[in-house]
Amino acid sequence: MWDDREEEQARQFEKMTATHLYCNNCGRSMPVQETLLLVLPDGELYDYRCAKCHESVGTRKETKRPSLEIKGE
Repeated sequence: MWDDREEEQARQFEKMTATHLYCNNCGRSMPVQETLLLVLPDGELYDYRCAKCHESVGTRKETKRPSLEIKGE
């Protein structure tokens, strides 16, 4: 029972995305738009842009999990 709960708590922040970030151009926290910037061999790079002035305010890299390979006998 506790193992399941601990595993769930560890996974809850695996795929976190931002809705608001501080924009230096606007001088306050602003809503952001997330766009896919690059597809890399080990994951994907996302760019966060201010919804008002379209200034880049951050990035996020989502790494791919290694795929499992089942070897036969």
